[in-house]
Amino acid sequence: MRVLFAVFPAVAHVHPIVPLAWALQNAGHDVRVAIHPDAVDLVTEAGLAAVPLGARHKLAGVVEFNSNLDRLDSLDDTLSLDTEDDGARWETQWQVMCNTLLVYLPLLPDLVDFVQDWKPDLVVWDPFCVPAAVAARVGGAAQARFLWGRDNIGWLRAKSAEQLTARGGGPADDPLVPLMSNMLVPYGLEFEEELLTGQWTIDPMPRGMRLPLDLPYTSVRRVPYNGTAALPAWVHQRSACPRVVLTLGIGGRGRQLFRQSGVSFPEVVEAVAGLDVELVATVGAAEREAVGTAPDNVRLIDYVPLNHLLPTCSAIIHHGGGGTFAAAVAHQVPQLVTPMPFWGEAATARYVADNGAGLVIDSARFTPDALRESLTRLLEDDSFRDGAAVLHQEMQEAPAPGDLVPVLEELTTRHRR
Repeated sequence: MRVLFAVFPAVAHVHPIVPLAWALQNAGHDVRVAIHPDAVDLVTEAGLAAVPLGARHKLAGVVEFNSNLDRLDSLDDTLSLDTEDDGARWETQWQVMCNTLLVYLPLLPDLVDFVQDWKPDLVVWDPFCVPAAVAARVGGAAQARFLWGRDNIGWLRAKSAEQLTARGGGPADDPLVPLMSNMLVPYGLEFEEELLTGQWTIDPMPRGMRLPLDLPYTSVRRVPYNGTAALPAWVHQRSACPRVVLTLGIGGRGRQLFRQSGVSFPEVVEAVAGLDVELVATVGAAEREAVGTAPDNVRLIDYVPLNHLLPTCSAIIHHGGGGTFAAAVAHQVPQLVTPMPFWGEAATARYVADNGAGLVIDSARFTPDALRESLTRLLEDDSFRDGAAVLHQEMQEAPAPGDLVPVLEELTTRHRR
C-alpha cells in the first residue's frame, strides 16, 4: 500500500515517525513524507523519501525553530496541561490550541493536490497537521494521527465538548466549527470529530501516561531515533567512572533552564565535575564558550544522537522532553528531570519519579547543590536502576513498529473509501 506521512516541520516531530516509516518501507510498502521544503533534510537523512510541499514562505517561522536557538525563547507553558486543575485555564488553552492548529492551513491545497495525484491508501499525520486529515478525506484515504507526546489536543477537545453540552450549547456554539470551516468548506465537507482526532490514533507513549479519553488508540513502541551523526570513538567506550549525559533538547524549552532557574551553565559544570563522574553535555556554542577550558572529566559537545550515547551512560539529566525520555527508557538509564513545561514535560517528570526510575528537581529549586545531591543519590541508589528496568519493560510490551504494520494494513482496509 501507499503511505503518506504528513509531519510538522520540526525536529521533535520528525524523529518519532522515522522507525514506523522504516518498518512500513521494509515491509514493502511505498512511503512518502510530506514536509516543508526547508525541512526536507530531516527526512532524507533518515533514508526516507521526502515530498516538499508549499512555498518556502509558508510556515517559514516554524521551520526557523530548527536552526535559530533565539526563537526558542518565545516558547512558554501555555499548552502544558494540568488535568487535575478544575480551573478555567483549559478554556484559554483550547482557544490557543485551535489557533495553533490553523498554522498548517496554508499547506492544505498542496496536500490535497498531492493526495489526489499519488492516491495514498493511508495518511498518517502529525496532530498539528489537521489539514492532512482533510486531504485524506478528499482523496478517499484512511487516516490516523501519530502522537509525539500526550494527547493534549484530544483532552482539550473532550473538555470543550463536555462543557458545551453542560451549558446546553449546540454546534453553532462550538468554537471549533468555524475554525475548521476554513479547511472544510472549500471541499464541500462538514465537520466530523475524526477530522480532528483521526479515524484512529497511533500512540507511542507508555500506557500509564495515556490520558483517559474515549478515542481509538493503537499502541506502538517508541523506538528512539535521534538523528544521524559520525560517531567519535569515545562514544562506544565505557568510562572508568560513571558517565552522565546532560541534554536540554534540540527544539524545545529546555534551553531556557539556565535563565529561568538563575543558575548558569558554568555553575552546573562545576557542580557535576566535582563528582567522580564523566559529564557529557550536549549544549550550544554559547554555553561551551561560557565554560572556557572544561575540566578533565567534562566533555562539552554540540550533539551526539542519544540512542548511540546512552548505552554507556549511568544517568541522564534533562528537561522532560519526550524524545529524551523515550531514549532513556529504551536504554534503562536513570533520569534526573528538571521539567521545563511546554507540552507534557511535567507529566513525564512525575511519571519517572512515580515509577522509581529517577528524581525530579523543579526549576525553582534547581541549584548547584540540589543538582549535585540528587545526581549522587541517583548514581548510588540501585533502586533507580530497578525503576528504569520497570519502565523499559513497560515500553517493550507495546508492539514494535514492525509488529504494527499488519495492524495498520487491516485498519487501512477497513477505513479507506
